[in-house]
Amino acid sequence: MSLPKTTNGINSWPTSERPRERLKEQGAASLSDAELIAILLRNGLPGKDAITLARELVTHYGGLRGLLSVGWKDLEEVKGLGAAKIATLISTTEIARRQLREEIRGKDFIRDPQSIVGYLSFDLRDKKKEVFKVLFLNRANHVINEKDLFHGTVDQAMVHPREVVKAALDSHATSVVLVHNHPSGRIEPSREDREITNKLHTALLTVSIKVLDHLIVGDNTYFSFREHNLLL
Repeated sequence: MSLPKTTNGINSWPTSERPRERLKEQGAASLSDAELIAILLRNGLPGKDAITLARELVTHYGGLRGLLSVGWKDLEEVKGLGAAKIATLISTTEIARRQLREEIRGKDFIRDPQSIVGYLSFDLRDKKKEVFKVLFLNRANHVINEKDLFHGTVDQAMVHPREVVKAALDSHATSVVLVHNHPSGRIEPSREDREITNKLHTALLTVSIKVLDHLIVGDNTYFSFREHNLLL
């Protein structure tokens, strides 16, 4: 990917219009998506200032979400976008993900499921392949740990009950929430989804661990087995 060149740099702008100075004086909320990305980039490319580069990147990837969900190899295709800038962009997304993960620790899944679903949506919605994740909860239904256990098509050949049981015991969980994404965005459970849920429910009950829910995460939406009375 090659972006067109510009000549005027940010240093030629009035001080009150420069993103970094506006951030200091007016706060981050006053900046556009491109201006925030420009601050992360720190500087532009030869013949292109940081704000112009940021605008073109945001436009090329269809918005802030698109830009911050692409991987290293995709960003390497942008001519002149070096390892330092790529690392900063990818690290920013991971920082946001970890912040949300910290926020759900100690949340009561039964009383406050939406905050947990919000984190899961951010974490899984842009994955190109299916990811099977388990949230581990204590007696108070608070999230104490999470783990991505399987990657690929979620079916009975991929999801191994023994590994789920072991991970739950290692986390000292009394209950779990099963989670996986549908990259297609469709959240309706398949026959395989139902069969795996029942299989894991049976396996976990042998060690007195409950399955509180199985969530299928799509694009800003989700399907709850518990809410649809599909748990055994």
